[in-house]
Amino acid sequence: MSKRVLTTESGAPVADNQNSATAGVGGPLLLQDQHLLEKLARFNRERIPERVVHARGSGAYGYFEVTDDVTGFTSADFLSSVGKRTDLFIRFSTVADSLGGSDAVRDPRGFAVKFYTEQGNYDLVGNNTPVFFIKDPVKFPDFIHSQKRDPFTGRQEPDNVWDFWAHSPEATHQVTWLFGDRGIPASYRHMDGFGSHTYQWTNAAGEAFFVKYHFKTNQGIRCLSAEQAAETVGADATSHQTDLLQAIERGVNPSWTLYVQIMPAAEAADYRFNPFDLTKVWPHADYPVQRVGRMVLDRNPDNIFAEVEQAAFSPNNFVPGIGPSPDKMLQGRLFAYADAHRYRLGVNHTQLPVNTPKNAVVDNYGRDGLMATRYGSRHDKNYEPNSYSGPAQTGVPLSAPFAVHGHTGTHAAPQHVKDDDFFQAGELYRLMSEEEKKRLVANIAGGLSQVSREDVIDKIVTHFAAADPDYGKRVAEAVSALRED
Repeated sequence: MSKRVLTTESGAPVADNQNSATAGVGGPLLLQDQHLLEKLARFNRERIPERVVHARGSGAYGYFEVTDDVTGFTSADFLSSVGKRTDLFIRFSTVADSLGGSDAVRDPRGFAVKFYTEQGNYDLVGNNTPVFFIKDPVKFPDFIHSQKRDPFTGRQEPDNVWDFWAHSPEATHQVTWLFGDRGIPASYRHMDGFGSHTYQWTNAAGEAFFVKYHFKTNQGIRCLSAEQAAETVGADATSHQTDLLQAIERGVNPSWTLYVQIMPAAEAADYRFNPFDLTKVWPHADYPVQRVGRMVLDRNPDNIFAEVEQAAFSPNNFVPGIGPSPDKMLQGRLFAYADAHRYRLGVNHTQLPVNTPKNAVVDNYGRDGLMATRYGSRHDKNYEPNSYSGPAQTGVPLSAPFAVHGHTGTHAAPQHVKDDDFFQAGELYRLMSEEEKKRLVANIAGGLSQVSREDVIDKIVTHFAAADPDYGKRVAEAVSALRED
């Protein structure tokens, strides 16, 4: 095997990588040392802006295999036959902390899947919880600001975190999830994933259905208590990354079973609460889960920066047979995610290997920009329509228009008594065992007791009491006890 030669970026061999060129022995450095200047300049530019949210993440490659026939609900090609496999890449992440944060913390987890289908990339960008803190995208920047480091103190402030939640009663359901036993997964392999939003499937006959995705871990659910998490972070701040990497390297390939809940589109307008509200779940008694297939992760990335940091997931990357719903949060994310990637990675980020479709041809009139690698042939035109056999539109939408009659994005049905901000949070609380309730209350009180304003504490305790009187009473008593110590 021939010896590899160190070169400059232009391909010239490097004679000396240990000593800079100088004007005589011990003299000043020479500006003509191209290798030195290039090396330092490139080093200064190694970092790109980290994600504002989901900055700390891990990823892996694998495949999705269809196990059950769902062609009656969607015409998506990658779901078209039992046994069909589609390559994929998944990125797991924490939400609030920075790139240098720890894995084993109390925080929702991102669960983003990129399917490399024959009809283009399909991105399903979800979390490890079926609900979220807010239901309207206009509140998202404020929510994230409240959870990030305070501009004065430079740290996450309980005052800010709980003050926002106190003014956002719709967060009560997700807060109950977050501070319950599943708030700190033991690893990425041992947690479920959810599409969280409501999406729309359309079958070959043009019939529309609203769906929710559920990825159930086949490793079993494992979580950490606050004490176990603190110990884990002290031993290995990158514990989830370490676990995922080592498991796949050992050939212990994690897997999840995908289930969906399916609502005929005609039922959405008259459902007993807004089916497009991200702070609510669809009870399984109303819409049971139906199995679709199995996701397996079997290959680690070769380079974390190239394949995990530069992986770009956009909820607006759909394929024929799958589309958005009137879910307001989803509608906001259709713009925000793609725009974030254009800022971080550039307008041509879709040409990076991890983001490029592997089984479909990209053929459009997008041109130029920083780091462009795709130009077409010498006679291709860069406008449309044209008379030169360029790519043309199909005239066939990826999915049917919103199937709720007269829908413009706001739930049109009369508000039901269960269409409030607290009912489902109370149901979740009442499902818990006595020991689970004790741990939930202790976890909430630990953070809430650090809030300096009594009116903020009173306001959010009122939210818990609205979900369940016992819930509010226990939190109030636990916070009071901690503040007296």
